Amino acid sequence: MNTNKVSPKLYYGWIIVLITFITLLVSAGIRSMPSILMLPLENEFGWSRGGISAVVSVGIFLYGLVGPFSAALLQKFGIRRVMVVALAVLAASLAVTPLMTSLWQFELLWGFVAGLGSGMMANVLGVTVANQWFVKRKGLVVGMLTASAATGQLLFLPLLAKITADSGWRYAMYTSVAVILVLLVIVALWMRNHPYDVGSAPYGSDEISKPVPFKGNIIVTPLLVLRSALRNKTFWLLAGTFFFCGFSTNGLIGTHLIPACGDIGISGVVAAGFLAIMGLFDLVGTTLSGWLSDRFDSRWLLFWYYGLRGLSLIFLPYALHLGYMEMMIFTVFYGLDWIATVPPTVKISSNAFGREQAGMIFGWIVVAHQIGASVAAYGAGVMRDWLGTYTVSFVAAGFVCILAALMAIRISKAGGKDQLIGA
Repeated sequence: MNTNKVSPKLYYGWIIVLITFITLLVSAGIRSMPSILMLPLENEFGWSRGGISAVVSVGIFLYGLVGPFSAALLQKFGIRRVMVVALAVLAASLAVTPLMTSLWQFELLWGFVAGLGSGMMANVLGVTVANQWFVKRKGLVVGMLTASAATGQLLFLPLLAKITADSGWRYAMYTSVAVILVLLVIVALWMRNHPYDVGSAPYGSDEISKPVPFKGNIIVTPLLVLRSALRNKTFWLLAGTFFFCGFSTNGLIGTHLIPACGDIGISGVVAAGFLAIMGLFDLVGTTLSGWLSDRFDSRWLLFWYYGLRGLSLIFLPYALHLGYMEMMIFTVFYGLDWIATVPPTVKISSNAFGREQAGMIFGWIVVAHQIGASVAAYGAGVMRDWLGTYTVSFVAAGFVCILAALMAIRISKAGGKDQLIGA
């Protein structure tokens, strides 16, 4: 008797989406912690803003770099097994972090180990789940899972900032470890790899079929996929726009907004509240973006998203010095657009490169995103040490977003299959 079969009233894929949503939510909340830790670590250990930013930069880069190989691992070993291992690695890294005394130890534990562990549960996981479990509503599912990153900030940042302010940053770490361990149990018990495991077809399909086995090497295959993609102009345009996306979101605002607020006397808890409100509005904006990407030209969605984000970043330095009302205007406006770019980017890459390679292709596009985020995380910290302000960094990010908007409309409407370089 197959005990995995469920009532037809509830498609098990929605339970998978919920578990994945919570996993990505926790992972994103953990990855956003350096913005809370920056000032406490600076005060306790005397580390420079640039030195701490360098650690964050390495973590962000590895978080992205592991993506394409994570896509291969998810196909070869199954979603549940990879998630359990990644959560265990992340919990171990965070549990040891409170014992550190030197910057190199922070680099090792947070930059390398936590970067790799959380990278296994990045956007590629959401894309893989959507491709495995859904034929219809795929854009909506990708939007929901992408929005979980913002929701992670919504739930975790104010709480962790409050714990840090009241009890110290080490207790914030221990709280995070406890949450991860609970999540690990949930994943181990109820996560499934494929609709076939519960005797179902993908949502929107009537055909129950075994998953296509992964063929190739988990290291070599993603590299071969990259080599093929490098000949396609659509890949370069998507990777380029996503570089600027990372430059203007988690690398800059996600890492440096709280310290920037601290520079002008806004408390860490209040500043974390701004990021939490961004998360709330991005939950709406990114989910809506997934719905829109099922219905409208994704190129023009990207044009508007990047253009409006650029304008909001140019406004940010003024908002910081004008008052709370202006900061709330920025927070809401920017929050609606925080990572709304992901569903249209996934839609274009899936159309251009096919379902089987979509995870690895998007993984490489996310690498470009994280390189941009890494550059911004380190560069903004160094610029702050040199100039004593974040104004130049914020305004520069605004203008590169406008450039990304112009790049987006250069993408082939057909999805890029006919845009081979040199053809």
